[in-house]
Amino acid sequence: MPSFETLFWLGRQHRACVIIPVINEGNRIRNLLARIRDQSNATRADIIIVDGGSTDGSLDEAYLREHAVRGLLVKTAPGKLSAQLRCAYAFALDEGYEHIVTIDGNDKDDPEAIPRFIDALEGGVDFVQASRFLAGGIAENTPRSRDLAIRFIHAPILSLFSGFKWTDTTQGFRGYSRRMLLDKRIAAFRNIFTSYELLVYLSYRAPKLDFRCIELATTRRYPKGEVPTKISAVRGNIDVLKMLLQACFGAYNV
Repeated sequence: MPSFETLFWLGRQHRACVIIPVINEGNRIRNLLARIRDQSNATRADIIIVDGGSTDGSLDEAYLREHAVRGLLVKTAPGKLSAQLRCAYAFALDEGYEHIVTIDGNDKDDPEAIPRFIDALEGGVDFVQASRFLAGGIAENTPRSRDLAIRFIHAPILSLFSGFKWTDTTQGFRGYSRRMLLDKRIAAFRNIFTSYELLVYLSYRAPKLDFRCIELATTRRYPKGEVPTKISAVRGNIDVLKMLLQACFGAYNV
């Protein structure tokens, strides 16, 4: 496992947790936490933040405690998003959580959907994917290039190779069951997953292994004139496409 520190931990209260990966999200993570608190979503799940090494002062412990955050993990090893997620998933499973929801810390996703994710997981679903493109979903200010890439490249390719009809495959608003994350055929905690590989791998592998997968209509809003993402416009998107093809051709399989 990538090494990480637990800066504070108030203990498990629910069967479900919401994991929020962040790095230098500034007011965006604070806005998201305020929305989660105001919508009372913290009454259904414990909130855990996993930080990739923020230096912007946005994760003040007093503020986090005031906004119902129960734990703050800080990754100290190399690696990007997948390394962060492996830290947080391992921590959550070790603490006994049955259902894990992940939402990006950049405040693009509406957390009102969190209870619906938990309901689906409690009903026996193993993998819940948010989709702005389903009926009832909202995609606001999505960059045109990204919209086209998801609709006509990423989602169709992943659907073809996984055998499940995906419509929105690049965002991290998801839910996973404990049994899926611990399945040895998936082996989600390998060091091969450091950047964005884990997200596309799970979308490919879970349907192939007959885990129960669904999409739920959600809202994703980009702020006007700003694209809050850690994926660079050219090289980052090329890397994402390479990871997609590697996953679909079995490069990450056990």
